[in-house]
Amino acid sequence: MADQVKYTNKLHGAKVLILGGSSGIGFGVAEALLEHGSTVIISSSNPDRVQKTIEKLQKSYPSKKDHISGHACNLGDQATVEDNIKNLFETATKDGKLDHVVYTAGDPLAMMKLDDIDMSKLVQAGMVRFFAPLLVGKYAPKYLNAGPKSSITLTTGSVSERPRPNWTAIGSFATGLQGMCRGMALDLKPLRVNLVSPGAIDTELWNGLSEQQRNDMFKAMEGAMPTGRVGRVVDVAECYIYLLKDENVTGTMISSNGGALIASRD
Repeated sequence: MADQVKYTNKLHGAKVLILGGSSGIGFGVAEALLEHGSTVIISSSNPDRVQKTIEKLQKSYPSKKDHISGHACNLGDQATVEDNIKNLFETATKDGKLDHVVYTAGDPLAMMKLDDIDMSKLVQAGMVRFFAPLLVGKYAPKYLNAGPKSSITLTTGSVSERPRPNWTAIGSFATGLQGMCRGMALDLKPLRVNLVSPGAIDTELWNGLSEQQRNDMFKAMEGAMPTGRVGRVVDVAECYIYLLKDENVTGTMISSNGGALIASRD
């Protein structure tokens, strides 16, 4: 007689689209979902990167190779972003509707002083991190199975909870995602909408820095964090898995930041 699996099997057979699934947190979520028996569709702006990610996942999970696919979608172009999102959903659901959408897409952080801000810079700073997820919320319901078992999970950052100098522009979009999440949860009910707020995580986001700059930055962060280390994708991915599994949670943000919000800056 086999043991029951009503908890560990919650995501078995689920079909999940991950925007930003080719690297960083999104890639970790894809790995976690495959280990839970889900089918994953990853999306990124670069077709070559999508294909390489599919191959990488298939190598790590050879028994799940038929449950891994992907499509390119550019979220950073104001002129085409809406059509690109619609086309992504159409392509991803040719063989059936989705159960969940996870949005982890990001681009280089648009840190700028207030004196340097202009409208064109602001719009571009918010394309991937604010406007695109709002448009995902507009179109996703048509392509998701109905009811509270299905969900959209968005991503913000700890700057939405604790401001930093010269981060006002990007911090405004990050904080706005909290309101977006709560508003969508009401507008799209009974579909669930939630938000994850990661602190500093060791991902490809920091690849623009030199190795020395990256090491120095992480060392400074770790010295101030109660956990004593910068966050790992393998841990933060658990936030997304939880939000997909718990059909009783909506309009909620989970913060995974290594205690950075309670750490002193003195």
